[in-house]
Amino acid sequence: MIAPKRPPRSLILSLDDAVLHGDLALPHDAEGLVVFAHGSGSSRFSPRNQQVARYFNDLGLGTLLLDLLTMEEQQVDEITREFRFDIPLLARRLAGVVDWLQADERLHPLLLGLFGASTGAAAALICAAQRQHAVAAVVSRGGRTDLAGDALEEVRAPTLLIVGGEDHEVLALNRASLARLAGSKHLEVVPGATHLFEEPGKLLVVAQLADEWFRRYLRSA
Repeated sequence: MIAPKRPPRSLILSLDDAVLHGDLALPHDAEGLVVFAHGSGSSRFSPRNQQVARYFNDLGLGTLLLDLLTMEEQQVDEITREFRFDIPLLARRLAGVVDWLQADERLHPLLLGLFGASTGAAAALICAAQRQHAVAAVVSRGGRTDLAGDALEEVRAPTLLIVGGEDHEVLALNRASLARLAGSKHLEVVPGATHLFEEPGKLLVVAQLADEWFRRYLRSA
C-alpha cells in the first residue's frame, strides 16, 4: 500500500558546533523516522539515497536526508578530503541530530532508525552506541563498519549490514564487524552487486531489505 505523501520540507538544524541542512519527508501516519548518514564525498542530494528514501516514504516511513558537514566544510572537503574520513566528527554531528529530533515535540514520538552508507555507516554505529535510548535500528549499505572501532561492541540497536557480493574487501570487513556486534544483527549479501549497487535492480534490493528491517523495529508498540 502506498502511503499518502506530504512534500518534503527543508530543515535547518542548529547544533553546538554547526548549522546543518536537511530534507524531512513525513508520510501521513509515519511508522518511524529514518535518518540518512551519507558516505564519503556524497550529500543529501545523492541519487542513491534519494531513491531509497522515496521507497521508504511510499511504504510509510519518514526520512531525513541531511548533510553532516556545513557548506563551508563541504567546499574544503571537495579539495582536501579532510572531513569525509573524520568519523568522530561525523558521529558527533549525527548524535547532535538525534538529540535535536528527540527534543522536537512533533518528531519525538517516532522511533528512530539510522541508514548509513560507506563512512556514514561508521558514524551511524558510533551514534547508536552513544544514543542507545534513542536509536531503535541501524542499516548499513556498503558500510565501512570497521571504522566504528570499539563502538561496535556497544551497539544495542538491531543492525543489518548490506554488502554487495562483488565488494570483496568491504564484505570481509563487514563479516569481521558482524562478529563484534553485541545486539541483534544480520549480514545480507546481495549477489552480483558492487560497492555502489549500480547494477540494474540491486539498489531496489537494498531498499527492500532495509525497509523490512526498519519497519520491523520502528513500529510503535
